[in-house]
Amino acid sequence: MRHGETALTPERRFSGSGGGDPSLSAAGRRQAEAAAAMFAARGAVRAVVSSPLRRCRETAEAVAERLGLDVQVDAELREADFGAWEGLTYAEVEQRRPRELARWLRSPAAAPSGGEPFVDVARRVARARDELLDRYAGRTVLVVSHVTPVRQLIRLALGAPPESLFRMETAAASVSAVAYDADGIATVRFVNDTAHLR
Repeated sequence: MRHGETALTPERRFSGSGGGDPSLSAAGRRQAEAAAAMFAARGAVRAVVSSPLRRCRETAEAVAERLGLDVQVDAELREADFGAWEGLTYAEVEQRRPRELARWLRSPAAAPSGGEPFVDVARRVARARDELLDRYAGRTVLVVSHVTPVRQLIRLALGAPPESLFRMETAAASVSAVAYDADGIATVRFVNDTAHLR
């Protein structure tokens, strides 16, 4: 699940692990509560694991409280560090750092100035996934994270190329599901479900 909205989300500003650590907005808190009600009605979640960033922890805590679970925090699930782009919109980055943006869009090994390349994010997200599969084999785990890690988890499950990250929609408080069989084979069940927010 992607975290609920912050004040930066509707403005589509880069908000990674290298900038501020915004809380959920009032809309984001409502989204977290709606997700909590949906997960409580389904009743399948056995563990809640969150990025350490505030917006994820607040979202995860809303769900975990409703389910009577504790939130486990995993730093590997944090958002990418967007370096000099933190707090900027895509249009602002395009205007101020066009060559840097073009490199970033072409190569997952490129990073914003002072930031983290997506290849590094993919490696740490894969480590987190593998640890979760070992620890919670056969159980349903809710991971509350950010745009980039959620898309990386989906991309890795599909065996899709890195550029597919730019071809997915993962709205605030949306839910995506990946199932792993006993042999570790992944099946993407759904992506970007927001029915609980309507």
